[in-house]
Amino acid sequence: MSKRFEVISVIGLGYIGLPTAAMFASRKLSVIGVDVNERAVDTINCGEIHIVEPDLDIAVHSAVTEGYLRATSQPEPADAFLVAVPTPFKGDHREPDLSYIEAAARAVAPVLKRGDLVVLESTSPVGATEQMADWLAEARSDLTFPQAAGEDSDIRIAYCPERVLPGKVMQELIHNDRVIGGMTPKCSTAAVTLYKLFVEGECVVTDARTAEMAKLTENSFRDVNIAFANELSIICDKLDVDVWELIALANRHPRVNILQPGPGVGGHCIAVDPWFIVSKTPAEARLIRTAREVNDAKPGWVIEKLREAVKEWLGESADRREEDLVIACYGISFKADIDDLRESPALAIVEELSRSHAGEIWIVEPNIARLPRSLDGRARLVSPSEALENADVGALLVDHKEFRALPEPAGRLLDFKGVRQRTS
Repeated sequence: MSKRFEVISVIGLGYIGLPTAAMFASRKLSVIGVDVNERAVDTINCGEIHIVEPDLDIAVHSAVTEGYLRATSQPEPADAFLVAVPTPFKGDHREPDLSYIEAAARAVAPVLKRGDLVVLESTSPVGATEQMADWLAEARSDLTFPQAAGEDSDIRIAYCPERVLPGKVMQELIHNDRVIGGMTPKCSTAAVTLYKLFVEGECVVTDARTAEMAKLTENSFRDVNIAFANELSIICDKLDVDVWELIALANRHPRVNILQPGPGVGGHCIAVDPWFIVSKTPAEARLIRTAREVNDAKPGWVIEKLREAVKEWLGESADRREEDLVIACYGISFKADIDDLRESPALAIVEELSRSHAGEIWIVEPNIARLPRSLDGRARLVSPSEALENADVGALLVDHKEFRALPEPAGRLLDFKGVRQRTS
C-alpha cells in the first residue's frame, strides 16, 4: 500500500526549494518550507518571493493565501522531507563541502517518525545520500535506516536531483523526467509516490549512487561541449575567423551540435558539478578536469581582450588618460534573463575590472535593483541608453533579451556572447 503524504517539508527555499514547495502546495498539500534566512522566511510568509523566476510569484502568493504553504526557520514534523541546500566546495575545488547537508540532516532528525521519507535533492558527490543517512542514524538511534535495516527500515531515504532550467523552472518541474535513486527498492517506491503528486514526466528508478552520478554526468557533458566552443572562440580570434558563423556552419552537419561560446560558465550546476567527479576520481577524470580548466580560464581571456581595447583607446590620442575611460559591462548574472549571480563569470570579470581599471565601471543589468556587495563603491548601475551614449568601451557579457536589439553604441562594444552577430 502506497504511503500517503499529507505534510511535506522542503529544507532550503532557494532557486530549487521554493519552486518545489510551491508545486506541492499547488496540489492542495500542506507544505512547510524551512530556511535559515529569516528575510526569506518573512518574505514568503507575506506571499512574496525573494528570487526571480517567472510564474513563481503567482504560485507562492496563491499557496500562502490559501494556507497550503508557510515558511519557518526550524523543521517541524512532516511525512516527507526534501533537502535542497547548497553544496559548495572547500578551497580550490579539492573537497566538496557537505556541511549544509549535514546541518539540514541534524535539524530534521529530531522530528522524524517511523514511515517518514527523506529525499536529498542537492547536487552532491557520489555517496552523499549514504552520508546523509549516516548523519540521520547517528542522531536517531531509536529509528532504523536503510544502510543497516535495508527494506525493513523505519525511515526511507532517496536521492532525486533536479534538472531544470532557470527561467523555466515552474514548467520543467512538472514536465521533465526525474531520476530517483532510493537506498532500497522500497525507498525508491516511496519517492516515486511523492514526486508523482505533481510530476507528469517519467520517474525513472535506479540506486542512489547512480542517480547522484547521473546528475553530475549531465552537467559535465554540457561543460565539455561549452569548453570546446570556448576554445574554438579563442582559436578563431587568433586566426581572424568569426566563431559564431563557424559554429552555425558546423552545426549544419546532421550529427554536430556545438554550443555557443561565452565569457565562461556560471551557475551552481555546470560550473560546479564536474568538480564533484574530479574530487572523487582525480586520476581518471582527465577530460572533465581539462574542460573545467578551459572554462575557468575564459574570464581571464575576456579581461585581456578588454585591456587591449583600453590600450587602443588610449593610443588614439596623447591627451587620453585611463582614469577618463568608462567601461560599460552588459550583464552580470550567470545566464540570460535571470537575477542569479552564483558562479557568474560575468560578475568575476566585472569584479576584476573594478580592481584594476583606473576609470569608472558601469553595469547594465536589467534583472537586479542593486549591485552585490563585492562591487560597493567600485561600480555603478546604469541604464542601457546611458551606457550606449557615454561609455568608451563596452563588454557584452550576458545575452539578456534587452540586449538583443541594442542600437549602435558611441564607443567600442566587444560582444562575448555573439548577440549582435546572431541577431544582425
